[in-house]
Amino acid sequence: MTTRARPARTVLLGTAALFLGLAAPGIAEDKPKDHADGPAAAYEPSMTTLGQIKVEIPGFKPDDPVMTQEEFQTAATLYFERCAGCHGVLRKGATGKPLTTDITRENGYDYLTSFITYGSPAGMPNWGTSGQMTEEEVGMMARYLLLEPPAPPEWGMPEMLASWKVVVKPEDRPKEKMNDIDIDNLMSVTLRDAGQVALIDGGTYEIRAVIDTGYAVHISRISASGRYLFVIGRDGLVNMIDLWMEKPDTVASIKIGIEARSIETSKFEGWEDKLAIAGAYWPPQYVIMDGDTLEPKKIVSTRGNIYDEQVYHPEPRVASILSSHFKPEFIINVKETGKIIFVDYTDLKNLKTVEIEAERFLHDGGFDSTKRYFLVAANQRGKIAVVDTKEDKLTALVETGGQTPHPGRGANFNHPVYGPVWATSHLGDESVALIGTDPEGHPDQAWKIVDSFYALGGGSLFIKTHPNSTHLYVDAPLNPDAEISGSVAVFDIPSMGGDPNVDPEFTTLPIAEWAGIPEGQPRVVQPEFNKEGTEVWFSVWNGKDQESAIVVVDDKTLELKTVIKDPRLVTPTGKFNVLNTRDDVY
Repeated sequence: MTTRARPARTVLLGTAALFLGLAAPGIAEDKPKDHADGPAAAYEPSMTTLGQIKVEIPGFKPDDPVMTQEEFQTAATLYFERCAGCHGVLRKGATGKPLTTDITRENGYDYLTSFITYGSPAGMPNWGTSGQMTEEEVGMMARYLLLEPPAPPEWGMPEMLASWKVVVKPEDRPKEKMNDIDIDNLMSVTLRDAGQVALIDGGTYEIRAVIDTGYAVHISRISASGRYLFVIGRDGLVNMIDLWMEKPDTVASIKIGIEARSIETSKFEGWEDKLAIAGAYWPPQYVIMDGDTLEPKKIVSTRGNIYDEQVYHPEPRVASILSSHFKPEFIINVKETGKIIFVDYTDLKNLKTVEIEAERFLHDGGFDSTKRYFLVAANQRGKIAVVDTKEDKLTALVETGGQTPHPGRGANFNHPVYGPVWATSHLGDESVALIGTDPEGHPDQAWKIVDSFYALGGGSLFIKTHPNSTHLYVDAPLNPDAEISGSVAVFDIPSMGGDPNVDPEFTTLPIAEWAGIPEGQPRVVQPEFNKEGTEVWFSVWNGKDQESAIVVVDDKTLELKTVIKDPRLVTPTGKFNVLNTRDDVY
């Protein structure tokens, strides 16, 4: 392990953000410098059922590029699997730039082939030079982008009901816990490419169950009682898992869309475990379900006008959902329209919602330490939107000064100078930004960037701490440098109150090296604490045909505690401790 710091602090506040996706014509004609060809630079997005949908070529125009139906289907599949997550199914753009034909045709075929081949330093993968796409596939994708995009089918109540399964009826489920698992210390671990989750005992490190789920589970969420685990795959499949069973397993499932990211449950007093809600990327909608059976009760489309331009958008995707601690409401973040919607779930027949104009393009975020304020990244605009969940109002829009904030749920801690803060790292650069979150005790610092400093490297996806920890962990799994993507930066929180002109020092933990994996280029992703806040778990994410692992570190000493290896741990990514996830501890 090594420690380093930059002696001269670079002022990051107000730095213009670079966005993922296509840049101005001309910059990709030659291979961009500083962009690596290594496998870590070629982030492999998830498979989705969109890739299996048969699509037809839209009506030809005289100047359209020539593509056979077979080529068009292949290109559409590649696009849905690898590109739609950032650029949108209809290519309207979000985290990635728009790829509509007015833009792609102006840039032209040669520009598109060059950009797909080499990517960009701001986050566009180098599909060609990394070997993820052949030269023929790159050319085919360039021609595909010059044609109008096909629209996938809708997914409404008939399709949901046809997919809905109650495996074990509520009356047939255990009346008490039937196993010896310490459920609060259970870890739900996404096995991304296997289409499974592993439930790992946080005390014994034993895998207690491996459960088939949708593809590439995006998140795990826990019911208010702690009994039920809800997971959602990127293919829209929701699994409801009963943790009281002798061996935890799925008791109900439903497919709420064709591509999806978010799931949550009702947590307000009197509504515990009564409802679940899931949000879809396609079709753009959210679905409220019965909390015992997943029976779909209410489907609400999020299609509508962009908040600032006041023009219609056909694909406003539901990026993330949280459950309010102050009201019986769900907090829904709609990516493309830049709106945060508070949904009162007490009367689904007469649904009441509050729509807040925030910023584009909303992604992920979390509560402050009081759980009153919700902070969410508008990642392409380089801002954090802050809303008051007690008053249902926008509190602030904060520019982070970094490129593409990507906090996960963020990290709350008490800074020795600025008091309570919430932290985010960035996908596009190596900066960490701290936002003051105490309007009563520290009003001068509230909802402002109080400090900004460098971590290990760009390509960070998650930042994490715990109320019982004095450390702040920052990963960088999408960094093209193998040494960086295989390590994490650890900051000592009490020492952050030093010279304001010098970046705080951080310790580098060589997590991938500690895992002892000889092949591939494993990436270290998503620090997660055990329930006591004494251990930090890291996923060592390797190729689906290569060995992966979970590395557990002692938070106090920063020393390796154990390495969990098992043939069933295929591409582990997200990890969710039951207690911390249920109680929004981060």
